Amino acid sequence: MTVRLAIVVPCYNEEEVLPETNRRLLALLARLHDLQLISVDSSVHYVDDGSKDSTWSLIESLARIDTRVHGIKLSGNRGHQNALLAGLLTVEGDAVVSIDADLQDDVSVIEAMVREFIGGAEVVYGVRDSRQTDTSFKRSTALMYYGLMKKMGVNLVHNHADFRLLGRRAVEALRQYGEVNMFLRGIVPLIGYRATTVKYDRAERFAGVSKYPLRKMLTFAAEGITSFSIVPLRLITLFGFLISGFSFAMILFITYGTVVLKAVIPGWASSVVPIYFLGGIQLLSIGILGEYVAKIYLETKQRPRYFIEKTV
Repeated sequence: MTVRLAIVVPCYNEEEVLPETNRRLLALLARLHDLQLISVDSSVHYVDDGSKDSTWSLIESLARIDTRVHGIKLSGNRGHQNALLAGLLTVEGDAVVSIDADLQDDVSVIEAMVREFIGGAEVVYGVRDSRQTDTSFKRSTALMYYGLMKKMGVNLVHNHADFRLLGRRAVEALRQYGEVNMFLRGIVPLIGYRATTVKYDRAERFAGVSKYPLRKMLTFAAEGITSFSIVPLRLITLFGFLISGFSFAMILFITYGTVVLKAVIPGWASSVVPIYFLGGIQLLSIGILGEYVAKIYLETKQRPRYFIEKTV
């Protein structure tokens, strides 16, 4: 079986790393073609997510040099997930591999992905076997996040980001998900077709700077939780029961102290602390409710997730 392979690479301000990324991906396509794993019309597709540097002009020049290179320019910055989705739903091919432009994911692993696809797998996840290049803070928080998502009932592949292969059937199934707020790491496992994993060691970024600072990482994490779990809403109810029980116990204690012991409970803590505690819980609960209401608001408007301005 010879596979027509398409590789989708979302890009945002990646002018420093893109030449090397392109060199490695084209070399990979040549090697896989020599091994008779992929067809001659396999290709690389760069999706420019509204870059502010010369990323798009670089993509255009790379496409002029080699016909295997294609470009998709979005009309504005729509975020990594939408850029990735634009590529997945636009390109043609028997199988589509998504990979970031920073070369932290091992390009050579794509060969193993293609072999797994030929063997019958419709979805192949790239799983990080080692995260030694990440900081201890990032490793520990990632571990906690995956554990938290699992406890909330969200089916995520551990240590998997957006480096994966999707067969054509899986891509067409993904097309049917109409959410405005896409969290592909949670949606792809819902497709349910035969899946497997390949492991690799995550490298350091080849050039440029990370496009995911702490603020964006926290936002992305919250997006994943609120998109796939209602546990936070149920925790509000649990907090309500606990605080109500605590308040009732306090009433009994104060009544007993006043009527039976004939003593007034001294200090301001017994009155001030519960006020601050209840106020904090209320604000937290309102914030969680607001997050879910905001998602409903965005989904009901059904605005387009992206617009393609130009292709090359």
